[in-house]
Amino acid sequence: MPKVPFIPEISGNLRKHMLYVPESIYEIAGLTILGKRIKSLVFSTDVAIIKNCNAHAVIAVYPFTPQPSITHAIIAAADVPVLCGVGGGTTTGKRVVNLAQDAEFQGALGVVVNAPTSNNTLLEMRKRIDIPIVVTVVSEKTDIHARLESGATILNVSCSSQTPQVVAAIRAEHPEVPIIATGGPNDESIHRTIDAGANAITWTPPSSGEIFKYMMNKYRQSEDLV
Repeated sequence: MPKVPFIPEISGNLRKHMLYVPESIYEIAGLTILGKRIKSLVFSTDVAIIKNCNAHAVIAVYPFTPQPSITHAIIAAADVPVLCGVGGGTTTGKRVVNLAQDAEFQGALGVVVNAPTSNNTLLEMRKRIDIPIVVTVVSEKTDIHARLESGATILNVSCSSQTPQVVAAIRAEHPEVPIIATGGPNDESIHRTIDAGANAITWTPPSSGEIFKYMMNKYRQSEDLV
């Protein structure tokens, strides 16, 4: 078995307290988007989390109508590539296409559309933007072939506990399609998703509130309090 090379880690006193994605994610092959090799993506729109996480990229999708000001803030704060949500559920049609074009102009590495996005909208987006279109898949019933024919570049599989099975089914029919998938809550679920054929893993970090709770408890136990 080949020896794993030593990888130096450089940090600073003020930045050493940060969020690390699970080490098991680095076992995945990854995918290359416009020259950027990506294995891990942090699923967050919290700019403080994004700025203090070691994920290779950001997948910034949120449950509200996409707004350019939010997209701009995330891209400006991130020091890694960002895949931006541009709607496709409540927000539809021409507005989605316009949001996607704006995201490209602001420097997004790709755009993410929700599962209900119509194939006609995907076709219009493909005509207007050059960056990858990431289409979210939430069910095994999704017509993957039609999605790819309509302009999908990457599939984002988010099917809860069924994610590994759906990834495996897609991979069997489309051996070379790029797949991003949710890794689940632990190393075991991440390994199942990797083994199923995903190229990159999305990771949901703890919230700022959860992190603050941990830090406050730590402060309360400190003997150095004034």
